[in-house]
Amino acid sequence: MKLGINLGYWGAGMDADNLAVAKEADKLGYSVCWAAEAYGSDAATVLAYVAARTERIDVGSAIFQIPARQPTMTAMTASTLDSLSGGRFRLGLGVSGPQVSEGWYGVKFDKPLARTREYVEIVRKAMSRERVSYEGAHWTLPLPDGPGKPLKLTLHPQREHIPLYIAAIGPKNLEQTGEIADGALLIFPAAEHLEETTIAPLRAGREKAGKTMEGFDVCPTLPLALGADKDVSALADFFRPYTALYVGGMGSPKQNFYNRLAQRMGYEKEAVEIQQKYLGGDKDGAAAAIPHQLIDSTTLLGSVERIADRMQAYAAAGVTTLTINPAGFTLDERVAALRAGTQALERAGLA
Repeated sequence: MKLGINLGYWGAGMDADNLAVAKEADKLGYSVCWAAEAYGSDAATVLAYVAARTERIDVGSAIFQIPARQPTMTAMTASTLDSLSGGRFRLGLGVSGPQVSEGWYGVKFDKPLARTREYVEIVRKAMSRERVSYEGAHWTLPLPDGPGKPLKLTLHPQREHIPLYIAAIGPKNLEQTGEIADGALLIFPAAEHLEETTIAPLRAGREKAGKTMEGFDVCPTLPLALGADKDVSALADFFRPYTALYVGGMGSPKQNFYNRLAQRMGYEKEAVEIQQKYLGGDKDGAAAAIPHQLIDSTTLLGSVERIADRMQAYAAAGVTTLTINPAGFTLDERVAALRAGTQALERAGLA
């Protein structure tokens, strides 16, 4: 199992440290550095910045939002980043959510699976430097009865095949991801529930495509907080606002993928309560309603030894790249969390 790091959103208050964290991860042998985007910083600029100042670590979009870019532009950006980084780019895609898609980009959030499938087909065709001609329900290239003609990407990417990941949560999305992608980007994964909530639908998609899980990258992101095992409860409390935001506040009452995931993990009543309180304006109450076990099972908390045990559980469940989000209020704390990640991986016998 390999390790990755997720810088999250640029502009979230730790910008001065993010480059130093990425450079330290590069020195420590981390496999990939991911950057996110929503409706603030864009991921492509951040990744170019990181790639220019690191040597070995891959850089990846987690995610480029599908409603934000035409698929051919995404192919251009991915190919450019792969070229500039010397073949170190990984393309992560996702549909975002209805509030961002419709409120920020003005793109209707409908048929996300069909849109994703078409988008991936066009992106792959463009990155392979075929002449792009496509007729689908959501995209038609070139437009009919006009001056457009099938064009071919003029840039040669560094590699023939740029790894393509999809952010997936729901069973149908996971199955399609297994079918059409090279990897899956996951959030809030509990090792104990990974087989039924995640691996099984991914495997079904791989089988549909005539493939196995061999070579498919299962890549969850987990926050990591280093501390004494006796302080695990306090460490978990640090992530209550984060968990409440996703389980309670991401999306609408009818469309919150993270809330549904919590319910599939056995927290049906709690997930409903968290969402009701969060959307009702009681964010503190929503955070307080989160069961400790939900946080503990979806984060890496405690000593290096305890984190190593959790890493073993994730590896046994099928994770191939474990991406951490190192917690801390200072650069020293975040670097210590990074180093603890590599120490735990070695302690677990997974390095």
